[in-house]
Amino acid sequence: MSALVALLAVAGYLVVQYVTGGAARTRCTVVSAGDDGARYEFTPEQAVNAATITAVGTTRDLPERAIAIALATALQESALRNIDHGDRDSLGLFQQRPSQGWGSPRQIMEPTYAAGKFYDHLVKVPGYTKLPLTVAAQRVQRSGFPDAYARHEPDATLLAAALTGHSAATLTCTGLPAAGTRGARGPDAVRAALARDFGREVLQPVGAEVSAPATATPAAPASPPASPGGPGGRVMTLPVTEGRGAESGREARRRGWQLAHWAVANASALGIEQVSYAGREWTAGTTGTRWRTAPATGSGGAQGAERDTGAVRIVTVRR
Repeated sequence: MSALVALLAVAGYLVVQYVTGGAARTRCTVVSAGDDGARYEFTPEQAVNAATITAVGTTRDLPERAIAIALATALQESALRNIDHGDRDSLGLFQQRPSQGWGSPRQIMEPTYAAGKFYDHLVKVPGYTKLPLTVAAQRVQRSGFPDAYARHEPDATLLAAALTGHSAATLTCTGLPAAGTRGARGPDAVRAALARDFGREVLQPVGAEVSAPATATPAAPASPPASPGGPGGRVMTLPVTEGRGAESGREARRRGWQLAHWAVANASALGIEQVSYAGREWTAGTTGTRWRTAPATGSGGAQGAERDTGAVRIVTVRR
């Protein structure tokens, strides 16, 4: 009888976790844009750190190969977790050592700083984009296991393609947004995190003053609709620069998908409920690994600028 009670208790716990989207169930997945079936599953914590590493690299106009090298290195050194311990005085995502001139412990534990320091050293490696990944990583890290980075290359390549926006609609997370690790949620927290990872210019339309915030949808006078895009300043649109010519258009679309994937990766930490871009949308709590076609009408769907490649639409959870 006691065994049956214990079994029912476990089953009840699993049901609650399924219904509520508990943190234990929340997983992120990146899939290949091709037909090879490649995929990589990781945690929201890892997703946030991967998105930050990628944002720092693209803000420096570094190639996708540099991003993949950085991600593979962090996968090997810390499993993409910002850990406060390691061999001797090693710390953080890249297990950088204060005693070896990488910065103070506090600096190294800041992911944007740690990623920037890694890239500072990587770009000094002659021909790093043409070297085998494990060789390029080792010339920065000088690890006692120089061949270890190679095994992470497939996963890092998938992550880099998604988080740079090269592969559209390939990163999703399941489960409902949990309490943010930094304690802040909502549009203001999203803006602060964007500025931290990309710089404040990411919030600005072309030609706008840097001090201007990203636009937020004003509160609707009517009762809130059934769709997630409700009133009260929960909705923000993030501008995506549209240049001229086919090449500029492709770059703008890639930038848009980078920002959209960044938002999904940060959904659990920042309380993001829905992300829409280029006629596609991701909604927290769904279990599929593909983005859905966004409704053409309705305040919860992708409309106007959000329907094309002019803006990324982000909806945060109710507080």
